[in-house]
Amino acid sequence: MVVVMFDFDEIVERVGTHSAKWDEMESTFGVPVSEGLPMWVADMDFKAPPAVNDALVAAATNGVNGYFGDDSNYKQSVIHWMSRRHDWHVEPDWIVTCAGLVQGTALCVQAYTQPDDGVILFTPVYHAFSRVIKANQRRVVESQLVETNGKYRMDLAALEARLDGCEKMVILCSPHNPGGRVWSQQEILEVAEFCDRHQMVLVVDEIHHDLVFPPFKHVNAVNAAPQFIDNMVILAATTKTFNIASALTGAVIVPSPILRERFTSVLNAAGVGPNRIGMLMATAAYEHGEAWLKALIDYLDENRRLFDEGVNAIPGVKSMPLEATYLAWVDFSGTGLSAQQVITKVQDGAKIAANHGDSFGLGGESFLRFNFATPRPRVLEAVKRLQTVFGIES
Repeated sequence: MVVVMFDFDEIVERVGTHSAKWDEMESTFGVPVSEGLPMWVADMDFKAPPAVNDALVAAATNGVNGYFGDDSNYKQSVIHWMSRRHDWHVEPDWIVTCAGLVQGTALCVQAYTQPDDGVILFTPVYHAFSRVIKANQRRVVESQLVETNGKYRMDLAALEARLDGCEKMVILCSPHNPGGRVWSQQEILEVAEFCDRHQMVLVVDEIHHDLVFPPFKHVNAVNAAPQFIDNMVILAATTKTFNIASALTGAVIVPSPILRERFTSVLNAAGVGPNRIGMLMATAAYEHGEAWLKALIDYLDENRRLFDEGVNAIPGVKSMPLEATYLAWVDFSGTGLSAQQVITKVQDGAKIAANHGDSFGLGGESFLRFNFATPRPRVLEAVKRLQTVFGIES
């Protein structure tokens, strides 16, 4: 008899649970929750690893929820995970804890740039980067990715020709969201060399580094370019890997003492401290979540195959081949429809909420991003609906 350890087909009711993904779908996209499929916010519709929920139960049973102290177990869990999964040696004092990596990104912007400085993004890219750059009165400098043979690549020569000397920081999303690229060692090295040459700090968001599909393998930026370690900040977290976004706990890993002091100074100025429950969840995930993650990757890989196969059967529609993440990046330009016509078909016709491509910056205008980290029957239903509204019967 086959024992199913983790049931990713289980339908977990999320409506009315203060889920942004479900409870804000109608107000954001006009897609009614009674019949809609939310495929937008990047969280999964799966229960977290049992050890994470056991940690929550133990904390609730204890019943006292005071300030968090002694992060040594947490730091060791980060160190062991990075060594075991990514062959990356991390020192304990490199790790600075913040309330999630969007906050970590914002604090990097504050620490390493000044108002009106330029911050470079390789677009289309995760929309929160642009939001926090602008909110901090910095300038977004978009370097549009080039699609070659179905894959994005960076055009550093074109970017270099446009520099005006005010650019102080580069944010690299690695693996890339929304395109799903796992950047090669050579590509990361070239970005690191570029930043060093132009005296820019390189901030690498590696939040999706555990969600990589075989045969691809994530390359940690420090390992890719160790000679530039003093000019680099790495962002990592358990939150995407183990579906615990509510933990609001991220690791800003800063090998350079100079860059680390600059970061901690803005962290302290903001009065930021660790979230006790989040630290317990993150530690449990890193210590006991590896088997769950292996099963998850297998499940997501099949969801990816089914979703791509289904949408690619629609004339004029192409899903970019994913190497990582659970976020399909689908180009509708071949349909001949405008972006708004596509959105209307998907939201009003198929009753699916997906992220609009233009929110990711230059190059995203003809795309929608679909989150397929949901029980497989929903993925199959989404494919059926999309095929129907675009004129083919599944």
